[in-house]
Amino acid sequence: MKRLFQLVLVSLLLLSACAKAPEPIPLIVAPVVDEPVVEAPLPEDETPTLQAVSWPEVAGWQTDNPSLALGAFLKSCTALRWRPQWQASCQEAAAMKQASETEVRSFFERSFVPHQVSESDGSSDGLLTGYYVPDLKGSRTASSDYQYPLYQRPNDLLVIDLSDVYPDLGNYRLRGRVEENRVVPYWDRSAIDSDNQPLAGQELLWVADPVELFFLHIQGSGRILLDSGDRVMVNYADQNGHPYRSIGKYLINQGAMTRDQMSMQNIRAWVRNNPDEVGNVLNQNPSYVFFRELDGDVQSPPGALGVPLTPGRSLAVDRRYIPLGAPVFVETTWPNSDQTLQRLMMAQDTGGAIKGRIRGDFFWGMGDQAGEQAGRMKQSAKFWVLLPRTM
Repeated sequence: MKRLFQLVLVSLLLLSACAKAPEPIPLIVAPVVDEPVVEAPLPEDETPTLQAVSWPEVAGWQTDNPSLALGAFLKSCTALRWRPQWQASCQEAAAMKQASETEVRSFFERSFVPHQVSESDGSSDGLLTGYYVPDLKGSRTASSDYQYPLYQRPNDLLVIDLSDVYPDLGNYRLRGRVEENRVVPYWDRSAIDSDNQPLAGQELLWVADPVELFFLHIQGSGRILLDSGDRVMVNYADQNGHPYRSIGKYLINQGAMTRDQMSMQNIRAWVRNNPDEVGNVLNQNPSYVFFRELDGDVQSPPGALGVPLTPGRSLAVDRRYIPLGAPVFVETTWPNSDQTLQRLMMAQDTGGAIKGRIRGDFFWGMGDQAGEQAGRMKQSAKFWVLLPRTM
């Protein structure tokens, strides 16, 4: 009912925007570190389930070396240090750069209370996938070798933030464009990639492979390798407002592969073996990501928190349930394996497909080796969020 009210309210607002002499609709440009998909507020019965536990109850806490996560935590602190509940722990961590494993473990134990994340039914098992920064061959100009564009944030993309006028909508934002004095949904993937080319002239770079470009949209960041030998880092700038749809799920429903066979590598192989189906399959995901070029020699792209991601220590989460910047201890297994992986990570990113209480995306880093791990990761996982004792 609450969601229906929100949709009705939004519809009324958009209609009023088309009336004569209206007051301006509050428009904002989403920050480049904002998350790719608009998130509706949680229903009242969908509040996060966090249960405070003792440190001995955190499975595997003694097996990981938390000093290896200290640098990632200090990156979180650049965004969190202005928040009163985080100031004490961030200040203490800043003085521990040369601390031993034992000292860092003691710091986390006395500064934080672990909270196990549970589903509404009480279960504590969730899903952990992986992501990475891919390398693509590309060019600054179109040619027969480089035909597929990365678009910058379009000039006509509107982001309408209703929270100032209607606080009940929380962080709810609408993305759209103006057509004949009406605000309408923005172009979806099939329209943007059609022969009509509605975004012609707003290309940022061009790449050689449409399938790799599609996966770049999913990863959110990538390195474009130019023929000159230069590398250009691109990062998420905005999104078209359409929901993310999994082409993997579509292929399963079509009988193209089983759930057990599903991986990024197998999706790539199927698409390449069925070239006539490429457009149809990719268009099952209407979401479309726009990019920006990062300045200088960037070693790692920023996540939704706005800080550089740390391979093996940064985690994408659903920020409705897990606060961005918070340490999260993860118990899972290595990709396509039963070998235990228990690690302290930092919630520093979000993703269009990362929805749910116990749902995460493990950042593996850059390049092909990271991609091999990320593409095969589809593991069961448990999460413990570490919250400051001052909260």
